[in-house]
Amino acid sequence: MEKDWAKIKVYTNAIEAEIVRQMLVENDIPAVVLNKQDSSYHFGKIELYVAEANKEKALELIDQTNHTDHDNVN
Repeated sequence: MEKDWAKIKVYTNAIEAEIVRQMLVENDIPAVVLNKQDSSYHFGKIELYVAEANKEKALELIDQTNHTDHDNVN
């Protein structure tokens, strides 16, 4: 991993992590998913990283998306 990247989120679901990564990329924020799960038993963490300079914007987008998703449930 390059210098100046920050872990912004940790997941247990690889699909959820990849969806969030793709949303960030579509909003011009390069993001990387680092899957640290065991390949046989699927325990462990999946970490989402962005450049330190994009950290605040990425967290805002994730927060906005989470609020929108919860609003659309009902």
